Amino acid sequence: MAKTTTAVRGARAAAPPQGPVRKRMRSTAWLNLLYVPALLLFAVFIFYPFVKGVQISFTNWNGYNQEYKWIGSSNYKRFFSDPDMGRVIRNTLIYGVGSAFLQNLIGLAYALFLNMSIRTRGLVRTVIYLPVIISSLIMGYIWYFFFQYDGGAINDILLLFQDEPSNLLGDKDLNSWIITFVNTYQYLGIAMVLFLAGLQTIPKDYYEAATIDGATAVSRFRHITWPLIAPSLTISMVLNLIGGLKLFDVIVAMTNSGPGYASASMSSIMYLLYFGREDAGYAATIGILMFAMISVVSIFALYLLRRREVHA
Repeated sequence: MAKTTTAVRGARAAAPPQGPVRKRMRSTAWLNLLYVPALLLFAVFIFYPFVKGVQISFTNWNGYNQEYKWIGSSNYKRFFSDPDMGRVIRNTLIYGVGSAFLQNLIGLAYALFLNMSIRTRGLVRTVIYLPVIISSLIMGYIWYFFFQYDGGAINDILLLFQDEPSNLLGDKDLNSWIITFVNTYQYLGIAMVLFLAGLQTIPKDYYEAATIDGATAVSRFRHITWPLIAPSLTISMVLNLIGGLKLFDVIVAMTNSGPGYASASMSSIMYLLYFGREDAGYAATIGILMFAMISVVSIFALYLLRRREVHA
């Protein structure tokens, strides 16, 4: 009898799943198949070009000819000995860190204001977010007509108080900050929306209890709002940081990286090297190093910001 019971149990264990379990397994299998097109697209348009870019960075390819030579790490040595690259890296960090800081600071201020009961807050949110949907290249050209030397709107105003126009975009110490301002203006709406989403998830009971205990508005922001919007800050900061570090369109539209390389970022200098100098191998090297820099900076920022997150 015991042997028979053991055999029956063994047969049940060996039998394929039936009913709901089998349907669930089929559903899971179909869901797994849905990943295949995405993985293929990733492999064709991201992974393969990246690997090819790494390969090209060790060559002297000009971007057009079929023949090129393997030159080892010469392009990487050239980058770290190039006197212009220090300025380019500085500008890239200004565009990334500066834009991210300003976008989040102003975006948070807007979010706190628009989280209050204001009749026209829907309209104001739309107006603030509207620049995000405009092409960055078009936005750069719009602001170029404000800052240009001959006939720019800002110079027309300055000529009321001085005799000569100011070459604002030609100033090596100023043009990178002007580009940072334009990038901040365009994308601060993203930070505003993310902070608004975070503010609206905070239970109102926390503020009511703090108010009863006599907490001031500053204390409520410091001890309730600021800790609980940390997840929104993490997302907004990392997204804006990555966007600023790979900034390209606005630079091309406003200064084309000039004068010289004074306002160039790693993205724009890569473009000039490839199409201007036909130096695709060196351009690929800068692209790989830019990828490494963005990865390190964004992962480090994500690590620091995630440490201070708390949840309601």
